[in-house]
Amino acid sequence: MHKTSSRLLSLLSLLQTHRDWSGEDLAQRLDVTSRTVRRDIERLRELGYPITAVKGPAGGYRLEAGAHLPPMLFDDGQAVAVAVALQTAAAGTAVAEDATRALATLRQLMPPRLRQRIDLLRVTAVPPVVRDASQVDTRVLLDLSRVIHAREELRFDYTPGAGTPSDGPRRVQPHHLVTWRHHWYLVAWDLDRQDWRTFRVDRIRPRTPTGPRFTPRELPGGNVATFVTSRFRGNDGTITAWPCRGEVILHLPAAEVAPFAPDAIVEELHSHRCRLVLGSWSWTGLAAAIGRFDTDIDVVGPPQLATAFADLAARYTRAAAPQTGPTP
Repeated sequence: MHKTSSRLLSLLSLLQTHRDWSGEDLAQRLDVTSRTVRRDIERLRELGYPITAVKGPAGGYRLEAGAHLPPMLFDDGQAVAVAVALQTAAAGTAVAEDATRALATLRQLMPPRLRQRIDLLRVTAVPPVVRDASQVDTRVLLDLSRVIHAREELRFDYTPGAGTPSDGPRRVQPHHLVTWRHHWYLVAWDLDRQDWRTFRVDRIRPRTPTGPRFTPRELPGGNVATFVTSRFRGNDGTITAWPCRGEVILHLPAAEVAPFAPDAIVEELHSHRCRLVLGSWSWTGLAAAIGRFDTDIDVVGPPQLATAFADLAARYTRAAAPQTGPTP
């Protein structure tokens, strides 16, 4: 590989590790001049990488998310990690087929030595055994997610139950997309019945075109978790029965969280973020249960949950520290 090409790959790798880099820092890391960094930045832009200049006393550069996906740079460990995650994380979810296709695409782009490692590391992920779990069409989830965020009225055909004929098209103002006990639900204001309703997503067949935009109404109970649990009150083991109940934002899609949180309320917020409301017997147990999701966590409340996370962090830090004396 030519020196310039090698340097471009090193520069791209640095830009992917931090949000902002000053030109001086990049020059020191690459052992080149600031002028060379500017030229290399222009070369990467020509290749399709959306790199913007950062304003400030020293200036700098930022690798933005672009409208088109340019070639991505993974080191060996990252490539193997992505492949393993695609084989395991999506098992039993609505995106399992897409994950399989993504893995096949990634494998074709790998050099032979990495491809051999991936082929040896075949992982079969067994999804949780769930009775009466619904299978949801990914396209329906995407359609519902779009109209929720666009605040557009929706028309759809709905089958209330197995073997029951559709009771005609429904007109609703869609508000939330959630999972509860292995089922996806659409929470919406029914325009014909003038009341709030929850609809099983696997029984929804959206119609086009969608209706006009609307101003969202206030959900009874103040939030979607309270509303959904009130609608299903009486089911054994609801999260309302736990003495400790917390709410967090996970930086993961709802489809990846829902299969592993059957007793929780999972609300889709974005393609890469979801709201999780979960209960436990103790705040420490609740923090530990949430921490098993390998992602960033934003605590919404209550304060006892944030304190439990801090206590666990201190405990794990002590456990990771090397032992200086004899073990008692």
